[in-house]
Amino acid sequence: MIGGNESCTAGPIPMSYLTCLTYILGEWTGVEHIEDYLSYAVYLLWVLFPLAVVFLLPGVLVILFYVSILLLHIYKRKNELKEAYSNDFWDGAKQMLATLWDGHGRIWHGYELHGAENIPEGPGLIVFYHGATPADYVYFMARLLIQRKRYCHVVADHFVFRLPGFKILLDVHGVMHGPKEECVTALKKGYLIAIAPGGVREALFSDEMYTIIWGNRKGFAQVAIDAKVPIIPMFTQNVREGIRTLGGIKIFRSLYERIRLPVVPMYGGFPVKLRTFIGEPIPYEPNITAEELTAKTKAALQALIERHQKIPGNIFRALMERFQTQKKED
Repeated sequence: MIGGNESCTAGPIPMSYLTCLTYILGEWTGVEHIEDYLSYAVYLLWVLFPLAVVFLLPGVLVILFYVSILLLHIYKRKNELKEAYSNDFWDGAKQMLATLWDGHGRIWHGYELHGAENIPEGPGLIVFYHGATPADYVYFMARLLIQRKRYCHVVADHFVFRLPGFKILLDVHGVMHGPKEECVTALKKGYLIAIAPGGVREALFSDEMYTIIWGNRKGFAQVAIDAKVPIIPMFTQNVREGIRTLGGIKIFRSLYERIRLPVVPMYGGFPVKLRTFIGEPIPYEPNITAEELTAKTKAALQALIERHQKIPGNIFRALMERFQTQKKED
């Protein structure tokens, strides 16, 4: 066996381990001067490593979602008998996942929730700006459950319901497809519901200017009118600095409009400061139209963005805000 200070003797001249490995690879592949190619490959790896990291970090959220799914399956397996006799079977699981996600938000983003007192005790429709991922909403939902013992359902895009393994997660958390009738019924039962009218399109194609992309969507306003509930605007500061997309590349926009799947690459996963702000409720008015309520809601959300977000967004500034001891008021 060769000692730490010894060399291998693959040829007439003693060689170190690295030189020996290079020599063997050269002999095996028949490539001359293979050490030059290996040096170039190591150099490329060193240069491209940071770039690879920023594209891989968003995958941490995917891992967390599947960890949540695994925990739900374990929870269900351990409590199968209780499931048959209990109406609140999943309460413990919801609290467990809320703790998991709230912990991630606290550690990675120093997550804060402001204005929770603006959420009514009864039903209400929360309308929020959609970042590249819904992570900020998940942090909000977790913090609300832990601090206020309130649960908030959410309306999700149809593609979410086709993700492999997600069914149990969506069922437990009451994630909704979003038909108007289903939302109105849930609100009349006293539920709190959240919706991002911009949906996937806003998530993928808005940018550091925090442009609201709703198009002609006003169904959420009609839901609030039919259910006679207030609308509560919500915005998370620096949400586009945590994870960004390559939505500015036209080919990705064209591809999305053709297949309606979120195929736009994302990068980031930066530990920027995230603060969610809940605005004052827009009360129900019996004589308002859906168009008028949509415009009113959009103006309220835009006001939150202008008050709490420096535009254009800046990743370095958002990182530095982690070191602030308290939020700065504009």
